Amino acid sequence: MRSLPMLSLLSLSLLSGLDAAPAAAQVPAPLSPKPGQILISGTVPDEASKAAMLARLRELYGADRVVDQIAIGNVSLPPNWSAYVQKLINPNLKLISKGQLKVDGNNVSLRGEVANEAQRQQVASDIATSLNPTYTVNNGLRVGAAEQNLLDATLAKRIIEFDSGKTTLTPSGKAILDEMAAALHKVGDKKVEVIGHTDNVGLRESNLALSQARAEAVRQYLTERGIGAAMIAVSGQGPDRPVADNASADGRAHNRRIEFRIAQ
Repeated sequence: MRSLPMLSLLSLSLLSGLDAAPAAAQVPAPLSPKPGQILISGTVPDEASKAAMLARLRELYGADRVVDQIAIGNVSLPPNWSAYVQKLINPNLKLISKGQLKVDGNNVSLRGEVANEAQRQQVASDIATSLNPTYTVNNGLRVGAAEQNLLDATLAKRIIEFDSGKTTLTPSGKAILDEMAAALHKVGDKKVEVIGHTDNVGLRESNLALSQARAEAVRQYLTERGIGAAMIAVSGQGPDRPVADNASADGRAHNRRIEFRIAQ
């Protein structure tokens, strides 16, 4: 009897939320990924399935971050298995830190940390609605530590503003960052990721570049206020993770934001 396919997405970085467990006995133990890398391991039945998953991951995280440890083996697929896995690899995975997404035939398990209860419910709901009733989902997500709550409370759902289309902070944006610098001094040696987001107006590539540049501008401002540069990582996610409807001006304003995440 042939075994079912098994897939694990693994990483030690903040954004993946995936850490290590070998996908199947016939697959070598996963490599130890460097910070920021996404390690995908397991066994699939053919090159087409492997290529589709790698392409999706590289689109989501960037080609230079994805480490391929997928094997091709004699495994059988539940109906439309590859398509369902494609749905699971979505931008909400970036909300998870220090965890693992594992797909073992019709069984899906998810563990790791998210910033708050709303995110925990959002990720779990999205996964459940992506699958058909033959799949079993084990949701092991948990809300993160006190340091993340401190940063969330300091930001207090405010928007760090920039001049339109630029990386220049406005006076109100600088005032919020002054408060964030004080909060960051309290989180000890924890590393923090500064994540830039945009609305969906314009080209996605341009928005990704702008969100990255704005995150870097925030890091520069914080380092000038005594936060060590090594403590802060930056990323730009452009329009990929909206928190409001881009159809309205108010929604677009909410989507143009900076997020702070505890990395470890």
